[in-house]
Amino acid sequence: MKVVALSDTHAPRRWRSCPPRVAEHLRDADVILHAGDVCVASVLDELATYAPVHVVKGNNDGPDVEAPETLELTLEGLRVGMIHDSGPAKGRLARLRRRFPQADLVVFGHSHIPLDESGEGLRIFNPGSPTDRRRQPHGTLGLLTIEDGVLTRAEIVPVT
Repeated sequence: MKVVALSDTHAPRRWRSCPPRVAEHLRDADVILHAGDVCVASVLDELATYAPVHVVKGNNDGPDVEAPETLELTLEGLRVGMIHDSGPAKGRLARLRRRFPQADLVVFGHSHIPLDESGEGLRIFNPGSPTDRRRQPHGTLGLLTIEDGVLTRAEIVPVT
């Protein structure tokens, strides 16, 4: 299963429509995870033309974005948790382990800083932002491959 992870697209200020380099990855996605700050629901409609979308609410999401604060789902046997703001870097792994005790992977956003880290029996993954890189060298998204309940690949990909 190919999963594209996104966060912090910040439409319409930063995302007027799907950027071509993002669309390249979405075309063969089996599922899309968006870790919040979509900002307007039309982005979710656009993403849904590529693959099923799972989303959590971000702190900048408008009232038209209907999404839970957290989400737990199973993809190909892999237990995934999602949240927008994971809190401060210090203690993050332990905090996310407590919040999602059954998860194998937690996808989050908010900081716009890409991160792929493991510990506490958990992998945490922030795909960064494809449209608002802030102080990062590139806008990014995440590519995840899941096979038989195992995350076999996690990659942060520059798209700007």
